[in-house]
Amino acid sequence: MLPRVLPLLLAALFAVACQPAASRRGATVLFASGADLQSINPLLTVHPLARQVQRYVLLTTLARYDSALVPRPYLAREWSWADDGRTLTFRLHTVLRWHDGRPTTARDVVWTLSAARAPATGYPRLAELADLDLVTAGDDSTVTLRFRSSRRRFPDVLTDLAILPAHLLDTIPPERLRSAAWNTAPVGNGPFRFVAHEANRRWVFAADSSFPAALGGPPRLERLIVVVVDEPTTKLAALASGELDFAGIQPAHASFVRRDPALAVVTYPLLFTYGIVLNTRRPPFDRVEVRRRLSAALDRFEIVDGYLYGFGTPAEGPVPPDVPGYLPLAAPGDQASPAGAPAAPVRFELLTVGSGEAALEQMVQARLRPAGFDVTIRQLELSAFLARVYGPGREFGAAVLGVPGDPGLGHLGPLAELAGMAAPAGAGPAQRFFADSVPVAFLYHARGLQGMNRRVRGVAMDLRGELPTVHDWWVAP
Repeated sequence: MLPRVLPLLLAALFAVACQPAASRRGATVLFASGADLQSINPLLTVHPLARQVQRYVLLTTLARYDSALVPRPYLAREWSWADDGRTLTFRLHTVLRWHDGRPTTARDVVWTLSAARAPATGYPRLAELADLDLVTAGDDSTVTLRFRSSRRRFPDVLTDLAILPAHLLDTIPPERLRSAAWNTAPVGNGPFRFVAHEANRRWVFAADSSFPAALGGPPRLERLIVVVVDEPTTKLAALASGELDFAGIQPAHASFVRRDPALAVVTYPLLFTYGIVLNTRRPPFDRVEVRRRLSAALDRFEIVDGYLYGFGTPAEGPVPPDVPGYLPLAAPGDQASPAGAPAAPVRFELLTVGSGEAALEQMVQARLRPAGFDVTIRQLELSAFLARVYGPGREFGAAVLGVPGDPGLGHLGPLAELAGMAAPAGAGPAQRFFADSVPVAFLYHARGLQGMNRRVRGVAMDLRGELPTVHDWWVAP
């Protein structure tokens, strides 16, 4: 539901199209983020773009997924399982150094995994390490993981958790890692070095000319700058004028971006599902029949067509159908729910991020009203939203949330916990739990949508996110 003036505004933007601003930057690429990266420390981060910056820009992971979601060697040049399926041994590259000159060794891997396993650290994916019994270093290039039970599938968490420098962090107690100086002036070992951070403005990274050939060699860009721009129209104007090279755009803006010959629209599948998280710790959503009624009243196809302009798919559960481990289940509209509206309205506050029209939330509000729900929409700034939803008090009744996933589907457990419930282990049982207990009313599986300046080449975006190929991006002369 665009304001009437927006088409005229966009037309004016593209008529100006000052692309020389982009050409003056040379091999420096500016990538817009809707919010600051929260934390550059992978032990503490839930911000999806920050996690990508960690594993593709600043740091390295033991392994990383290729475009088919097959784990491939990275910091670990190879690995092997013992016959019993309980012991996983990594052989590390010995040529990689931290950006302060110190070598990257098995000690760094052991410390990072040990810190992640410490409850006081607060690592968001701690539950996925519950079966990990022991982490040891045989020598500087050998790390052994011992699990309590047999397993031969590569642990997804090891493709996501970037390794940290033990020599800079191992004297800090786990409970104090959130205030570590490293978090604001990080020393990495990835293809780009940290240069500067201005809170809520930008992160600057420069190519590491000594990044070893065994891990891909130096990147082709000179600099990558993540710029914080939280207002969609401002992002769009900066993209059109050449002040940004990449900007996430709203579905309604895609046709306008395509009109500019200097720009391209990149759309790609995401492991990112939007839903309404229902706080089951308190009324009214402590009752499963209320949660089912709410979920059954929603029109997912209306949202995809009217709000996303087709850039998404209706969500029948937490996992998109093209992800390994997906379990087909009954669509939310097919779930049994009490007929008719209740005698008295069910009132609740729906939290969301933003300061604009809240078109999605208004569509939800309109659909829920005939089903007996009186919904008050409350828009919050991102940090206030996160404090209420993720804070210790869980001070929300319902919240519209984008949920970043992972190929191993380990995110399902923390998502259930956020709603106040415990999901069973295993991707299949967890998906059945979400269908039966409805701690989240899923809305849609998002597709990524980026406006891109065509001067940047070698770009591929997919289920891994926006930055998996950033090492190979280059700028046309």
